[in-house]
Amino acid sequence: MTAYITFFPIGNADATLIRLADDRLVMMDFAHQGNPENPNDKRCNLPKEVRDAMDDAGQESFSAVAFTHLDDDHICKATEFFWLEHASKYQGGDRVKIDELWVPAAAIVEDGLEDEARIIRQEARYRLKQGKGIKVFSRPGMLKDFFDKNGIKLADRMHCIVDAGKLVPTFSINGPEKAEFFVHSPFASRTKEGELVDRNRDSIVVQLTMAEGVNKTRTILGSDVDHEALTRIVNTTRWHGNNERLEWAILHLFHHCSYKSLSNEKGSDKTVPVPEVKWLMEEQSAHRAIVISPSKPIPAQGSKEDEDVQPPHRQAANYYKGVTRDIQGQFKVTMETPSEARPKPIRVKITAAGAAIMLAAAATATAAATNRPTRAG
Repeated sequence: MTAYITFFPIGNADATLIRLADDRLVMMDFAHQGNPENPNDKRCNLPKEVRDAMDDAGQESFSAVAFTHLDDDHICKATEFFWLEHASKYQGGDRVKIDELWVPAAAIVEDGLEDEARIIRQEARYRLKQGKGIKVFSRPGMLKDFFDKNGIKLADRMHCIVDAGKLVPTFSINGPEKAEFFVHSPFASRTKEGELVDRNRDSIVVQLTMAEGVNKTRTILGSDVDHEALTRIVNTTRWHGNNERLEWAILHLFHHCSYKSLSNEKGSDKTVPVPEVKWLMEEQSAHRAIVISPSKPIPAQGSKEDEDVQPPHRQAANYYKGVTRDIQGQFKVTMETPSEARPKPIRVKITAAGAAIMLAAAATATAAATNRPTRAG
């Protein structure tokens, strides 16, 4: 069976569906902000698209659903779509069940959350108390106070915690799913005084490796991390000698193509990245790699949108376009593919030769690829 990764046209929001080689499904974020009743809203009907994908895969639930970040553009209407275990009001009907929930530490330890972020926090806390159906991406010590308050021994919940630098044990590259998830963030680093400081506790960044034949295709999936967070990830990975864990043939861009994921300075025409991010983009990419910007269309120079402080930023896009041009790759924007007038989900097929973007309107595995695959890497 063939694996796929699908990116949806939902504006400046995140939702990535991963279909593994054994047809099990993983969802990275779910934000349905579009209005299907408005013909002028070009964003897709995410619940319908996801249900159609589930039917195509023959699945009634998700093996894992990750919320990389608890901002609205990552979780909007997720609490209406998914079956939640902690309260009966979020059950019944045609809600979709989650076998395993993945959340950053913030989804457990932070107070003051509101609306859907609070609901997801309650679900995560409930599952962690039960000791099943959850993986918290965190340093174990980050959760000590929570466990102490609830009379739970840390040792009894270690199977629910995945620290940075580890593989998520739910999946294996050697199993029928032929996939593994390596955790980059959240993580802790030591100060000059030797104190452990937790970094980016509210953001999940992983590398997904998918095998097909003898080749492996690697994907970097992140959330709203900035260049400082990426710099720490790069430096930590290099220090541990794990450079291959930052190799990529597919890149889900951070923060909707914001220049802040490259540098503090936007630049007038093209953002110049800090050295560590430059290395990640230019040295770690596979030949013919694919960069996906989960965002609105890239603004034209001098347009009203070009003056907007919010992403996507034209200058950042120009940098990424240059990277993909140099490696004979592709830069795709979810709300521009195949056109701004009629954006469709971008489905990437994982093949023995690498990754290949499928026809945007394709709904089944029989669709023909529209491009040569990337070199697996």
